[in-house]
Amino acid sequence: MAPVIPGFDYRRVPVADGVSLNVAVAGSGSPIVLLHGFPQTHLMWRHVAADLAADHTVICPDLRGYGASDKPAADADREADADPTHPTHPADPAAPAAYAKRTMAADIVALARALGHDRFALAGHDRGALVAFRAGLDHPATITHLACLDVLPTLDMWDVLHGTTAAVGFHLFLMAQPPGLPERMIAACPDDFFGHFLDLWAGDPRAIPAEVRTAYLDACRAAVPSIVADYRASAGVDVDHDRADRDGGRRLTMPLTVIQQDWGAALGYDAAALWRAWADDLEHHTVGYGHFMAEEAPADIAKALRELLTR
Repeated sequence: MAPVIPGFDYRRVPVADGVSLNVAVAGSGSPIVLLHGFPQTHLMWRHVAADLAADHTVICPDLRGYGASDKPAADADREADADPTHPTHPADPAAPAAYAKRTMAADIVALARALGHDRFALAGHDRGALVAFRAGLDHPATITHLACLDVLPTLDMWDVLHGTTAAVGFHLFLMAQPPGLPERMIAACPDDFFGHFLDLWAGDPRAIPAEVRTAYLDACRAAVPSIVADYRASAGVDVDHDRADRDGGRRLTMPLTVIQQDWGAALGYDAAALWRAWADDLEHHTVGYGHFMAEEAPADIAKALRELLTR
């Protein structure tokens, strides 16, 4: 049986036609939703969630396509099944709509409302931070405070990846390919593929104990097509949505905290400046933790989120 966050109640909540999310809930007080990253599940927030639940209602879902949440087929996959000769290009803005961050953000708004919260704070890590970013842009009257951990907005991410330094994001390019090959390649050795990132990105491997690592790998092994579809969306429809917002001057208006590693020094960009172009009220922190910072430094992350909620 997969590990759970002690003291949290688990339930399945319908958020869209045919899609229900697995969610852990605890605490009382002003609500905050915590969104996990790759290759993880809601369990990555186990320490931070327990801390915040002392005086907040804490909601930790598995994103659609991940963990124990539903995994609808991507639109492009349904088209390919119906017509094997159908040409699907990752830049087709309509192809991966089921895993567009706009769709996934709408899931989270629907989840919170189903739990009785019309307004809430939102924090995301990695893939979850991209969903949180999109929720902040699309639902500014709903998201009171926003935190994004160790990620750049999708449009900026593609802009800074170039030359040999882009090798660090090889998985982004692999999963951006048309349906078929990426799924087969990853499914051939899923534990090696997903485990590679758990090993490479961890500043402190002890932060992810064996039982949690096993839960992550089990969940990813069962979700290869939907995880690839999530990433494929970030090479197509998500870029289109970000570009339309940037061209139109749309910005994040709620208080925003960004915490990330100093990848900018290696890849040649100013992360704070990139985020400042999107946000009216930004606090940007560069830290020395590994990528899995909510597990490696949970007290610091919980403190930063508490400080955000006072702004």
